[in-house]
Amino acid sequence: QVQLVESEGGLVQAGGSLRLSCAASGSIFSIDRMGWDRQAPGKQRELVAYITRGPATKYADSVKGRFTISIDSAKNTVYLQMNSLKPEDTGVYYCNSRGNVLGTSGTLYEFDVWGQGTQVTVSS
Repeated sequence: QVQLVESEGGLVQAGGSLRLSCAASGSIFSIDRMGWDRQAPGKQRELVAYITRGPATKYADSVKGRFTISIDSAKNTVYLQMNSLKPEDTGVYYCNSRGNVLGTSGTLYEFDVWGQGTQVTVSS
């Protein structure tokens, strides 16, 4: 079983910065991808950014040039550095991790898990 522990979000003024982290734990054999989605009030959940084992990164157009995603593979932890924050970045940020766990029989099983979400509020 894989669990994700997200750092606390927070309240920040427009133009400010915030860093989120998300640590994966459990019988992890490998992580293929980690990333973040977010959901603003009254809106659908959307992809913010993800990073693969490559590593390759993908960002939503709305955050390109302002957000940076990185991973510490030794710690199975992904970071999201958010700079030049805007009020429209407000929402609940959810961490996601996909990869493989090693079962007791030596078989690999895929996992795809989500964190509990952390609130980020950007005031104007």
